[in-house]
Amino acid sequence: MKGIILAAGKGSRLYPMTRPVCKPLLPVYDKPMIYYPLAVLLQAGIRDILIIIPPGEEGPFYRLLGSGGRFGVDITYEVQEVARGIADALLIGEQFIGEDDVCLVLGDNIFYSPDFESYLQQALSWGQGACVFGYYVDDPRAFGVVEFDEEGRAVSIEEKPRYPKSNYIVPGLYFYDNTVMEIAHNLKPSARGELEITDVNLEYLRRGALRVVKLDKDFVWLDAGTAENLLDSAQEVKRVQDETGRYIACLEEIAYQRGYISRQTLLRHASDLDKTLYGQYLQCL
Repeated sequence: MKGIILAAGKGSRLYPMTRPVCKPLLPVYDKPMIYYPLAVLLQAGIRDILIIIPPGEEGPFYRLLGSGGRFGVDITYEVQEVARGIADALLIGEQFIGEDDVCLVLGDNIFYSPDFESYLQQALSWGQGACVFGYYVDDPRAFGVVEFDEEGRAVSIEEKPRYPKSNYIVPGLYFYDNTVMEIAHNLKPSARGELEITDVNLEYLRRGALRVVKLDKDFVWLDAGTAENLLDSAQEVKRVQDETGRYIACLEEIAYQRGYISRQTLLRHASDLDKTLYGQYLQCL
């Protein structure tokens, strides 16, 4: 399975912060925003990764992540010249995806749970079709709302419904089989001129091939796309790390624990840090 991170948003809702620094490189507490979706792919066992970035940002991204070697993965980059919606990421990544299945994650979404890898394995285990996640919110009217049965089969999806049929929304993490390329090529732009990921999910639903993994209420999902949400996300990351003593989205730790990099490689990267951070990195071992 291939992995795509859509990190090409202009960040207009975060202006003027995004004037000198593009949104995916802004800090969310102690890490760049892009670390969080990248951690999702590493935890899912995906090591072939495409990051879709804004025009003119190749240098900063490459200086931060390079080709992924320090994390034991392969990272390539493509530019989204014009914002055409989330589903456009599939068309931009068509050559990269080839005949493989794909996981698409949004560059400003943060996911955390001590059991997150088990949720990811549920999504990966469905095989054919598509799988999304159901995240409980008290008021889902501002989101894409998914209704599903006890077996995890999607029953309906509605975008920002006035009268939601459930309290479960679809966060920005999607698993698709290769059929998604045929679906993406047949999409028509919505009223706002974008290729909507909801339309992709609706087509899988129409085919009876959309599954939903329900996330528990203590699962942490954050969207850092506005100034208020960015602050809330940073505070939540700090709270979880302080309370658990564990890092969220520590890429080197994930890579080491999953066998992507060796102990020697981990220690070599840790030795580049100051003494305090070096001690913290040793907690990974």
